[in-house]
This record gives sequence, C-alpha cells and structure tokens, in this order.
Amino acid sequence: MGIEFTKYHGLGNDFILIDNRGSTEPCLTAEEAVRWCDRHFGIGADGVIFALPGQDGTDYTMRIFNSDGSEPEMCGNGIRCLARFIADLEGIEPNTSVTYRIRTLAGVMLPRLEPDGLVTVDMGEPRLLAAEIPTTLSQPNEKVINQPLEVAGQSWSVTCVSMGNPHCITFVEDVVAIPLAAIGPQFECHSAFPKKTNTEFIQVVRPDYLKMRVWERGAGITLACGTGACASLVAAVLTGQSDRRATVELPGGPLQIEWSASNHHLYMTGPVEKVFTGRC
Repeated sequence: MGIEFTKYHGLGNDFILIDNRGSTEPCLTAEEAVRWCDRHFGIGADGVIFALPGQDGTDYTMRIFNSDGSEPEMCGNGIRCLARFIADLEGIEPNTSVTYRIRTLAGVMLPRLEPDGLVTVDMGEPRLLAAEIPTTLSQPNEKVINQPLEVAGQSWSVTCVSMGNPHCITFVEDVVAIPLAAIGPQFECHSAFPKKTNTEFIQVVRPDYLKMRVWERGAGITLACGTGACASLVAAVLTGQSDRRATVELPGGPLQIEWSASNHHLYMTGPVEKVFTGRC
C-alpha cells in the first residue's frame, strides 16, 4: 500500500514529512531514506523527517535522515516544516498561532506558528566551547573565534558554533565567488571536526544584513540552513561584525535571526511552503 508523505520546503531547503505517530521508531531505514531523497530516481529532497510521538513531556519527537542517510541532531528549516506539517495533521486553521514542544537529538525545541504564516523557532542557546562543537581547533574549554584552518591549500579564519550540531563559519568578501562544491567537502571532513561539520561562508553587507552560502554535513549544497543562519549570526556578533538581530540572506531567501541579550536564546523566523502529497 505504500507510505503517505507530504513534501514541504523552507526557502528551498526541502523535506519529505511522514506521519510516524504510531511508532517510536522511523518507518523507513536510512537506506530507504536515501532512495526517497534521490532527485532522479526518488521523490527528491534534502532529507526525510519523521513526526514521532512525544517523549518526556513533549508534544512530538523529530527524527531526520539526511539525503546521504546520516542522522543530524537537528535541522532549523526542517523543524519549521515539521511544525507546519503537525498543524496540518491536527487540522489547525492557517493563520492560527500555536506552539509545539518538540524533542530532538539536540534537545527540546519550541516552534511557534505565527498568524502571518511564518514560523518562529526558539533555538535555545548556542554552545561555544570547542568540546561542545566538537573541534580540536582550541582547547576543550575555550571558544573558537578567528582561528586559522588550512583547507584546500589556503588558510581560513574560522569561528565555530554548535546549535546542537556543529558549524564552522568563515567570513568572505564575496560569497558568490566561493567554489562551494569543491571546498565544502574538505571543510566537512576536516580532521579538526571529529563529527564532521556544516560550513557557512558569510558576507557581511551591513551589521543587520548578512549573505550566506552553506555546505551542509550530510546533504551538501542546500538553498538554506536554519541552524547555520543562527550559528552565523552568533559568529558575526562574536567577531564584532553584526548586530544581535539581522536578516540572513540565503540562496533560497531570507531568515530573520535574533540572539537575545536577555536569555541568550536564538530565535529564527522564516516561511514554510507545502509542495505536494503522495504515496511511495
């Protein structure tokens, strides 16, 4: 009979969403998810997201397989898509404000559907110590800010942040000129990152406006990355280049990111669009 699915995207970062509320384990294996994500022989997506029953007082549990079959701790655009998917499953009317508590491998996240159709996610506090990211670029209990990293025969100045998943951020004069397909994998698999890393290349246009391109761990070049946008704002603030609230422009469109000075949480706001439903 097949498995029903719905495809959503957040700024072009696209996902296959599956109603998995009847089981605490994903109904697809990682290998099956890879086939579903194939853009030539499958449905096509950056990842498959499963809406599982909540645990430990949460409303739902999120699990995700990347297009290469790996399982990330969290996905910012993905959790916005999941919140909209859950609201659709529950029959919540559009333009209704509702907040969910969703358990992820990176902790509990709180996506809120806004009356204007956007979704805001309380992403929690960034983790800044080398051991938390993890990376060997500094001592375990030290931050990694403007540290040199040799990649592709060039020394890059990088700042590292964890949003529950690892990010390596470097600031460049022109993001368009970066040969992302060539150097992205070299950053991802660099020995300085024992769990690999997502990599963001950031052009600071103004203190309140950043342009970003991303190589995602396990998915490659994507049009948007929510955790990456949050990590990049943090890196820009730590290096004195950005306000605590800014627009982060990605190839798929803009996200509004705020790093609160009061509780140190990051808040990400952006759109979600339903693409189609089907059975596979």
